[in-house]
Amino acid sequence: MTPDPQFFTAEQVSELLPWPDLIEAIEQILVTAGAVAPERTVHTVPDAAGNDGALLMKPGWVAGDVIAVKVVTFFPDNGARDLPTVNAGVLLFSGADGTLIGACDGNELTTRRTAAASAVAAKRLARTNAKRLLVVGTGALSPMTAQAHCAVRSYDTVEVWGRDGDKAQRVANRLVASNIDARVADDLDAAVAEADVITCVTGSTEPLVKGELLKPGSHVDLIGAFTPAMRETNDAVMERGTIFVDTRTDGSIAGDISQPLDAGVITMDDLVGDLAELVDGTHLGRTSPDEITVFKSAGIALEDVAAARLVFGA
Repeated sequence: MTPDPQFFTAEQVSELLPWPDLIEAIEQILVTAGAVAPERTVHTVPDAAGNDGALLMKPGWVAGDVIAVKVVTFFPDNGARDLPTVNAGVLLFSGADGTLIGACDGNELTTRRTAAASAVAAKRLARTNAKRLLVVGTGALSPMTAQAHCAVRSYDTVEVWGRDGDKAQRVANRLVASNIDARVADDLDAAVAEADVITCVTGSTEPLVKGELLKPGSHVDLIGAFTPAMRETNDAVMERGTIFVDTRTDGSIAGDISQPLDAGVITMDDLVGDLAELVDGTHLGRTSPDEITVFKSAGIALEDVAAARLVFGA
């Protein structure tokens, strides 16, 4: 008899995805034979007022093992209704017989796997003696990204910068509550100039991090800006940095990569490695203590599969 499908809430998903286990699960799936992540599909869907929303579906599977699909809705007018603009759920099926294993909250899973993927990259790109971490942005990903990075490096100083100082203080307080000694950065440029690792989790359309300020040996982790119109860094970051992406296809769409590509500042050849190549050793990652490295994350469906498999113990 087929077991009844399970369901896990956001709180349960959080408890079932501790950083070390999630980071390892993502590393493993990126080098697993039979792991497949087809192209996502996007549909326009009107909301109750007739305004356009979006429905995204991101499938992935490990042949003969598990099949997962994440379904995401984006309703931009929800903010005015005091509702989240992005909502997601994940379905997990058996890859052996196609039966439904269960469903779980997708928002928590997505933020945690996104932060963990950046930590996977930082393990190979940030200096081993990195001591200062700067988090740029104050949304849901901000504390998770700091926690994930702190799982792979030991930082003496963690700073949080945001346009709203009160929000930045709340993120810092949350990190302190999770045993990370964090404080607010009042001056972004000064914090960038001192940071060993900078992780950006904003939806900015104007560059925030200036490449001219980066010190030798720093690592820049770009998560937030995901459309061609968004951008968290200026051209100098890409000119000075050795650039890595989670995938060349999706990573090159985001504005931090697509805009300098369009302007001829960089070429596709400057995207020297992807996340799977870093994990399997095809690219060795950082090659010198003074090298500036950049990682642009756009999200891989296999990260969702790895996280879902961990949640369900599948």
